[in-house]
Amino acid sequence: MRQKLVAGNWKMNGGLKTNQQLLQDVVAGVAGMPGVAVAVCVPFPYLAQAQSLLSSTPVAWGAQNLSEQAQGAFTGETSAAMLQDFACQYVLVGHSERRAIYGESDALVAEKFAAALAAGLRPVLCVGETLAEREAGKTVEVVSAQMAAVLNRVGVAAFVNAVVAYEPVWAIGTGRTATSEQAQEVHAAIRAQLAKADAKVAAGLQILYGGSVKPSNAAELFAMPDIDGGLIGGASLVATDFLAICRAAVK
Repeated sequence: MRQKLVAGNWKMNGGLKTNQQLLQDVVAGVAGMPGVAVAVCVPFPYLAQAQSLLSSTPVAWGAQNLSEQAQGAFTGETSAAMLQDFACQYVLVGHSERRAIYGESDALVAEKFAAALAAGLRPVLCVGETLAEREAGKTVEVVSAQMAAVLNRVGVAAFVNAVVAYEPVWAIGTGRTATSEQAQEVHAAIRAQLAKADAKVAAGLQILYGGSVKPSNAAELFAMPDIDGGLIGGASLVATDFLAICRAAVK
């Protein structure tokens, strides 16, 4: 049985004072929620604060991006080893905002995924289609290609130590949400794609849904057989909302 995972993606939000209250509220609220794993992916400058406040709690922490390079003259970049220094467990790879705004290709995302794995981090591979691609009936084709780029780079066995997050680009931060059936269809396709290479790995893989998950729709989404939790954006910045979503994942 796959454990549910609810991971918050703070994006470029936060401040030392507000972070402290938010994290303390989340830790207090998560206590007594058996069977669900909880994590927060915070901006780089706040990793030390997250490590300090979340160590010895049930809440894991991670980063939102990393460099594919190990070290060197790459101004402004952050390596996997640097994330290790802050005891990160997770790192997002290929978030749609990285792909769309910063031009990250499938090939670059695959290299970042490999770099995270090599450092002992658990990459959360983000995949998803645009509205135009969905309306053209290309959702599964697009997501399969994004998955294939990583599979071809690291092999299916690597997904034992990874998470996948399906995030339809048209539903992120827009208030629009894929129906539970639409999301389930894509999650099932992702699992089936991996199962062709290794059924056991596919069966154990956590596949999260991301895209305007809210307390009001979380339970319905999480009830789908191939949806194993959520990658939560805006709602992760409000402790009551984030905790309500976490509760929806408790079986």
